[in-house]
Amino acid sequence: MKNIALIILTAIVQNVFSQNSVEGYLTSNGKPVSFAGIGLLNSTIGTSSQSDGFYSLKDIPNGKYTIVFSMIGFELEKRIIDLNNNDLKINIELKEASTLLKEVVVSGTMKEVTKLNSPVAVEVYNSNFFIANPSPSIFESMQNINGIRPQINCNVCNTGDIHINGLEGPYTMVLIDGMPIVSGLSTVYGLTGIPQSLIERVEIVKGPSSSLYGSEAVGGLINIITKKTNNAPIIFADIFRTSWQEYNTDLGIKFINKKAQSIVGINYFNYQNPLDNNLDGFTDITLQDRYSIFNKWSFKRKENRKASIAARYIKEDRWGGQMDWQPIHRGGDDIYGESIYTNRWEIFGLYQLPTQESVNLQYSANRHQQNSVYGDTWYIADQIISFTQLTWNKKINIRNDLLAGLAYRYSTYDDNTPATQNPDTTYLPGIFIQNEYSLNDQSTLLMGIRWDYNNHHGSIYTPRLNYKWASLNKKQTLRWGMGNGFRVANIFTEDHAALTGAREVIFAQELAPETSWNTNLNYVKSIYTKNNTYINIDATLFYTYFLNRIIPDYESNVNQIIYDNLDGNAISKGISISTDITASNGLKIMLGTTIQEVTLNENNQTTHQLLTERLSGVWNVNYTWTESNIKIDYTGNVYGPMRLPLLGPLDDRPSHSPWYSIQNIQITKVFKKGFECYGGIKNLLNFTPPANSIARAFDPFDKAVTFDNDGNAIASASNPNALTFDPSYVYASNQGLRTFIGIRYTF
Repeated sequence: MKNIALIILTAIVQNVFSQNSVEGYLTSNGKPVSFAGIGLLNSTIGTSSQSDGFYSLKDIPNGKYTIVFSMIGFELEKRIIDLNNNDLKINIELKEASTLLKEVVVSGTMKEVTKLNSPVAVEVYNSNFFIANPSPSIFESMQNINGIRPQINCNVCNTGDIHINGLEGPYTMVLIDGMPIVSGLSTVYGLTGIPQSLIERVEIVKGPSSSLYGSEAVGGLINIITKKTNNAPIIFADIFRTSWQEYNTDLGIKFINKKAQSIVGINYFNYQNPLDNNLDGFTDITLQDRYSIFNKWSFKRKENRKASIAARYIKEDRWGGQMDWQPIHRGGDDIYGESIYTNRWEIFGLYQLPTQESVNLQYSANRHQQNSVYGDTWYIADQIISFTQLTWNKKINIRNDLLAGLAYRYSTYDDNTPATQNPDTTYLPGIFIQNEYSLNDQSTLLMGIRWDYNNHHGSIYTPRLNYKWASLNKKQTLRWGMGNGFRVANIFTEDHAALTGAREVIFAQELAPETSWNTNLNYVKSIYTKNNTYINIDATLFYTYFLNRIIPDYESNVNQIIYDNLDGNAISKGISISTDITASNGLKIMLGTTIQEVTLNENNQTTHQLLTERLSGVWNVNYTWTESNIKIDYTGNVYGPMRLPLLGPLDDRPSHSPWYSIQNIQITKVFKKGFECYGGIKNLLNFTPPANSIARAFDPFDKAVTFDNDGNAIASASNPNALTFDPSYVYASNQGLRTFIGIRYTF
């Protein structure tokens, strides 16, 4: 018995007091990484790598540990080790962290350059950012990006656009792989058909980009970069559903042969569960049945020249309205509904010419057909846009990098509205040139100008000037830019409110093109703490001055929307600050806030723009438990009050929206062999706008409203506030709290 006890005691002592060691080398791209931190989680055992990258951990008791390798500027590496009277040698190849601004971007200068070296401030969001809050479209995915707000424009059909720094959707150019695909009719409807599964990354430029991309890029641009075939997974699937019975399916597959690679993506979204939680008699969100098919080919060519072509087809049927609406009521005046049928195809590609010079041909074409009714108002529209662009990039010498290009855009648009008696055809040839001049190792000056000729409005000139300064250690960067913008508005393709409800559309005069001047100042600061935490601070001051701003007037006549050029000026100004924090323990935090003021100045009076918040904030908090392969994402936003469109002086609804916040949480478990399971809650606080957001929802055709000779509603016993049916009093979605669950598979 004593021998048995002695054996057990000896084993315990050996297990506790046995000493092990772990050693090896840290490298990156074949070069040693010195002064990196190496340690065991939940212990005091740690060291740092030497000048040759060598490290050594000694006197480690037997047991199972997680060893962490961390170094500012590199991705965190973790290994699980099991020590039992043995020594280990572990060599680690560290990867440079994306937080050091090493991402390749193209949107700022129309050519590939690292984000750090770009003279234009470009924000980059990769696919991991968007799956932190999974959604069926890019429109919803934008809600957690600082300074950007997806604006719902209609309480009935839930269409919307994307605001950048307080400027409405038409001032933002949306590109897919650098091609201006989303414009015109699809400004309102096209964004909901871009699934997350196709996104490699999204690049955002806030401020003028007209000198490179044309007159629509007045307020900025959003460039959606689709997955490249060479780094896309062979098989991809992502399926989720919500407690509101929304179903979303993303499927992808890649094909490879000796001469080409192809990726095929299919997205299907279905929601057919009408709900009326606010008891106004209308669906809280629209019912949708949408599918999208995407196919992209990349071809292998000599000398690694580029050649790709992609196509996408979208078909959508959506409707919202009174709960008892049926398709037989479409276009009638008995039961109100807004029903939109959309058919859309797109094709776009790139071909690098077989020349010694770097010459690229880009092309795109799309057709958007829309058959829609808003109550008893029909809107049938058809738009075709084709675009081609030839660019030449020439490194003249060590200091001058030249980019020049020719562009041609053709569009034809027809609808059944009185404003379009004949199909409208626009020819827009253009030429642009810019030179990036390196003043020294720290400073770069970018100068560019573009000339376009619009067959309706003549010549358009848009100059651009950018300056970048970076400290020698790359920890501070200052960027300044300014430019001119020019925009020709098409009301019916860009503003859904022009068709919905019972308001009459009035054009006070023939609308003149808008012009603007924009300037912004961007400062980026990188901070490295002693405990291996990386902090990046990004701050931007912005200012835009408009002339001939086209403003929809909801207030002069409550039964009309009057469109006219502003007889004065409009100003958008503010500051945007973002902070990224990456800690060595697996915690990542992204915080952002934007303070802005968008004013309209006319007849010595200044008013704040409708549906524009003065303050907003976003956050994204992520933590990963490496041992259990579980991660949690907490995302959210907060918005300050916005001025809302009231229906005259008797309208007793609040003139401004309240402070509100949309918050979401998600937990993801990563399994072996490419499987992930995730679930969570959207809109944790269950925020929804007030039930009376749709004015006189019980009388959508104004059958019980009395009007005077000027078309204004008259107050009466049954209508004491002189209201008419109107769904434009909207600033947020009516969709409240809902749970979701999903599964992903990647091979």
